[in-house]
Amino acid sequence: MLGFSGTTVSPELAELISQYRPGGVILFTRNLENAAQIIRLTNELQKLSPESPLLISIDQEGGRVSRLPAGFTIFPPCAVLGRCGSSELAYQASAATAAELRAVGINMNMAPVLDVDTNPRNPVIGDRAFSGDPAEVCALGLATVAGLQDHRVVACGKHFPGHGDTSADSHKELPIVEASLERLHRVELRPFRHAIENGLAGLMTAHVLYPALDANLPATLSPPILTGLLRRLLAFDGLILTDDLEMHAIIDHYGIEEAAVLAVLAGADMLLICKERDRAVAAMDAVYRAAQAGTIPDERLQASVDRIARVKKRFLHPYAPADPQAAERIIGSPAHQALLATILATNERRLKAPVG
Repeated sequence: MLGFSGTTVSPELAELISQYRPGGVILFTRNLENAAQIIRLTNELQKLSPESPLLISIDQEGGRVSRLPAGFTIFPPCAVLGRCGSSELAYQASAATAAELRAVGINMNMAPVLDVDTNPRNPVIGDRAFSGDPAEVCALGLATVAGLQDHRVVACGKHFPGHGDTSADSHKELPIVEASLERLHRVELRPFRHAIENGLAGLMTAHVLYPALDANLPATLSPPILTGLLRRLLAFDGLILTDDLEMHAIIDHYGIEEAAVLAVLAGADMLLICKERDRAVAAMDAVYRAAQAGTIPDERLQASVDRIARVKKRFLHPYAPADPQAAERIIGSPAHQALLATILATNERRLKAPVG
């Protein structure tokens, strides 16, 4: 799954997709101007993949992690929904987001955040998490998953097995979570387990080292974590996506080519590479060479191909191009704006309510 620059399909991007046939793309603020432009972009991207619709994804968590431009309904961060304490509001917000994403041809959301906010020094999670209480994260996280998936947007919970107790930012360095195995199962893993048991379609890995689970490799590259824990113990058979392999927690220690091969061997189905074309090509070539050499077994690759196909069949078929007229009725609709106002008012009441 590749990122790219620009708001149109350049000849270079068209050639890249035609030659390497990635399973999907990810969109950022740099790619998005307004609804009409996004529709043109997603429809053009899909024309480049006639045999299998692309997963077109976005990080639309709400709050500070929002990529959509003005005119869309932008909900507040997960922590606000956590304070509201309402699974119904979380579901409705997620459903509204899904409707607006589908209206412009985006079919996958890198959400919800299923991390438990247990470390006040965490530089990257904070209000992106619903709560510091794993039970609350379970309830609101699952409501968000359901709101997305009931409206045909693939949910991708993150960051497995939990980024909430880190004190470093994996965009910049490799964090370490020293929690015991008992603590990880009691706190960090609970929301992921709950979502998996209730139909979560996708999970994103954390570029974090968990010595209690694997003393040597971060979760993204760890067979004991992705295959032993996630596939076997938690019985997850949905998509495993890596977080961006260009983050410094990975490339400073492994390089993009080694990381790509290790991630596939660990059990990842899709490799996320968000920025540099040269790195994306290097990673894809490295996986191809490893497959040709037998370093990556055929059955390991086929299992991932099958999972991707199942998710696409469930959420993308039958494929239809985004319709500008329908989008105009949905994006920023009065109903969605009223819902946003209700959430903000509920949060305000909770903040003012006397403690105890």
